[in-house]
Amino acid sequence: MINFNRVWAMALRYTLNLTKNYDRLADMFYWPIVDILLWGLTGTYFVKESNNPNVIIIVLTGIIFWIVVWRAAYEIDINLLTELWDQNLINIFAAPLTLLEWIASFIIFGSVKTMVSLIFAGILSFILFQYNIFIYGLWIVPLIISLLITGWVIGFIVAAYLIRYGQKVQAIAWAATFIVAPFSAPYYPLDTLPNWAQLIAFFIPASYIFEGMREILFTGTISYAKLVISFALNIIYLLLSIWFFIYMFKRSRKLGLGRLQ
Repeated sequence: MINFNRVWAMALRYTLNLTKNYDRLADMFYWPIVDILLWGLTGTYFVKESNNPNVIIIVLTGIIFWIVVWRAAYEIDINLLTELWDQNLINIFAAPLTLLEWIASFIIFGSVKTMVSLIFAGILSFILFQYNIFIYGLWIVPLIISLLITGWVIGFIVAAYLIRYGQKVQAIAWAATFIVAPFSAPYYPLDTLPNWAQLIAFFIPASYIFEGMREILFTGTISYAKLVISFALNIIYLLLSIWFFIYMFKRSRKLGLGRLQ
């Protein structure tokens, strides 16, 4: 059984640590500012050249909602890395905390931070480029949830390798979402990809979400099939990724968690 008091305690611990860690507090806002300014201005230029006002909407949609995937994955991995950097991993499991409770605290804390970054990016894009993230109506809720789960999947797969091999593989924490991004087609139609890449995208849940967003923009409706496929793939992948993380954790514990610090 999961003890939600312990989950809440861990989430609160990460929150208090965030308030004392100015670089991690700043990156909630710094990268959205950079991305929106860079790509928003690029999109504005393309609008002037092509006379197609949808260009900037498509670009900003990709930028803003990819933040959900990136931050959901990043928060899982950076919190695990922080424990490794601070040599605190053994202390955590000396306490009466189960692995599932630790996982739950990652998800809750990371989701809150992700939503803060998303809201901030949405406000900034509206002020600078008059882009309203709520143009998707109530569809925005399942779209964001699906993207969150995709981020968790990436995060737990990376975390599995971190918990097994330690800081020597920490580079994958920064690279993982960028490997998935081209096949998710956040900034361009899926048929833009070459055939081999489209085959990979077929198995990426986020590709169905971004295609669905463009459907809403151009037609006002979304294919229910895309949502169903996205959630089905996400649920399967999430269960497998959590299982993989637990499996790698158990293997690592047999070898001794102290070796990671």
